[in-house]
Amino acid sequence: MTYDAVVFDNDGVLTHPTPRDVLRAATVEAFERVGVPDPDPEHVDAVHLHVTPEDLQSAAEAYDLDPAALWRARDETFSETQVADMEAGRKPLYEDYEAVRAVDVPRGIVSTNQHATIEAILDHHGIRGDFRSYYGREMEPASLHKKKPESHYLDRALADLGVAPGDALFVGDSESDVLAAENAGTDSAFLWRDHREGYDLNATPDYELDSLHDLVDIAQP
Repeated sequence: MTYDAVVFDNDGVLTHPTPRDVLRAATVEAFERVGVPDPDPEHVDAVHLHVTPEDLQSAAEAYDLDPAALWRARDETFSETQVADMEAGRKPLYEDYEAVRAVDVPRGIVSTNQHATIEAILDHHGIRGDFRSYYGREMEPASLHKKKPESHYLDRALADLGVAPGDALFVGDSESDVLAAENAGTDSAFLWRDHREGYDLNATPDYELDSLHDLVDIAQP
């Protein structure tokens, strides 16, 4: 099957993911910014990765914080840390990125990363022109209800691209990407990057890829 548009996740698909320990240190810094110099490790874990609205609420309540203020600090430190890592050469594009340009259909990005981070990545690597639409999260708690596996941002990208869901393909490296595609009504491709070795994928993508080069035969009209 060929597609009228292809949408990509970013981290782990287009650019190398930032190490988890680096992001955990950024989470500790976020607590410091809102006046908590020594947060409980459990609360750091709660707002580190895969955060739910309930996680944020409980962590904020433990220190009598405004959840929105804590979340903004968390997202700002995450964004600043990732941009600094990228500028230091530690968040490069994957070696097979050129295959993205070889897929000659409208392209988009949908990421759970902050929108500001996605814009910085596009500008730093000079690839903004490769995508007609791109979405990351707003730095506010409401975005936790919209992130993958919810299809909110994928729906918006497809609308921007003017493509019906059934005519699009979403490429990701996580179960939430596959589920977001399912929720949006698009086909999905799961990319087995090195950091996914041994990953327990409890969803069924339409395709499994070893490289972005595999997309050319799948998605090309």
